[in-house]
Amino acid sequence: MDEMASVTADDLAAAREEFLSERANVVAKNAVSSNGIRAAARVPEGVGANAMTFDVEVTQGDRCDQQRSGRCWMFASLNTMRYRVIKKYGLKTFELSQTYPLFWDKLEKSNWFFENILDTLDEPLSGRLLAYLLEAPIGDGGQWDMFKSLVKKYGVVPKEAMPETACSRNTSEMDSYLTRYLRGAAKRLRESYAAGVGPEDLEEMKKEMMGDVYHLLVTCLGEPPASFEVRLRDKNDELVLSGTFTPQEFFETAVDMNVDDFVSLISAPTADKPFGHVYTVSRLGNVVEDGGVRYLNLPIERLKDAAIAQLRDDLPVWFGCDVGQSFIREEGIMDTAALDVDALFGFEVEGCMDRAERLDYGESLMTHAMVLEGVNFDADGRPTLWKVENSWGKDHGRNGFDTLSDPWFDEYVYQVVVDRKYLTEEERATFDSDEPTVLAPWDPMGSLALAR
Repeated sequence: MDEMASVTADDLAAAREEFLSERANVVAKNAVSSNGIRAAARVPEGVGANAMTFDVEVTQGDRCDQQRSGRCWMFASLNTMRYRVIKKYGLKTFELSQTYPLFWDKLEKSNWFFENILDTLDEPLSGRLLAYLLEAPIGDGGQWDMFKSLVKKYGVVPKEAMPETACSRNTSEMDSYLTRYLRGAAKRLRESYAAGVGPEDLEEMKKEMMGDVYHLLVTCLGEPPASFEVRLRDKNDELVLSGTFTPQEFFETAVDMNVDDFVSLISAPTADKPFGHVYTVSRLGNVVEDGGVRYLNLPIERLKDAAIAQLRDDLPVWFGCDVGQSFIREEGIMDTAALDVDALFGFEVEGCMDRAERLDYGESLMTHAMVLEGVNFDADGRPTLWKVENSWGKDHGRNGFDTLSDPWFDEYVYQVVVDRKYLTEEERATFDSDEPTVLAPWDPMGSLALAR
């Protein structure tokens, strides 16, 4: 612009006069300033439509709690896996260690970060790519494909074999110090390269740095067990599994799940991502040898169809969403009809953009991963309400469960993970054979689930 316009006294006077001319504006001001926006916008009839009864429902064990960490994607993944253990052995409840994959994820993300730094030594430090790599190299967030990579390499362990620590329950200190170390290490690698140090010596430096990372993680989280004893008793107190297992053996025996059968479906209706194509995200991942992420982009109805098919087969569904939108957190309700913010303000705020526009303009992306465990249908067989297992403990929502309405699903669910058998033959062929379109590292479909 040639000349920037300022806010004038006349502008302010006109705005004030317009505001005070409507009684509803004054009522809204008093309600919001006293109670907050969402409390004032709460629609009791919309809330009342979120009853916890379902036509199709998976019955899970006790609620888990990620506490002050961004491990929702791990909890959601482990919740789908522990369900298989509970079902297979007739257990009342069971929990897999969330500290165990946290350790390996931080270690693998550190190695991934170093490899990216070594691959971008000629990139300017002031450029967008280096800024992206340095922003959050080992944040808590993740994707299903990243968890799949961890499980394939390291297996899983019962919670008792690697329990929570102060640093797993609240990851901020550990993340802060590890991030500082990694940024300092990146500085040393780049400066060494600029001084003429060769590739082999840089790789040796990286190996020493990874030793430091291991040291820090063991100090914060304890050492992951190479093997452990297991004694599982069913609902009748009968011993149903016992012995000594490695983490990989325990996953194969107790979880008994082929993670490669499960694929990520996304629904991003933006112009740059045509439906029916496969996508990946540049420089997004953790385990180097297993590669990055792979998504099939489909209309939102196909994500629902696949999720319902898996629920009907008595299996929960991992999904990713923008949890903060139209969400009454204390009641565990995600429903576009339960909050009417636009009526409160008298103009479009939530309604000013559609799904694609919110993605394009940075208003929405996946922030949280949870598990679908139930669904209701209307008289025509269309879904109306979904049951959600969260990972914020039993005191959240309704005994740890949330609900999300089907219209909310349309607006804010971005990803589901389902067995490939629920795809059409054409969709499976596309997922397997299509060369993925590579999205920029900062694309909204590269967001990591980490809400806490």
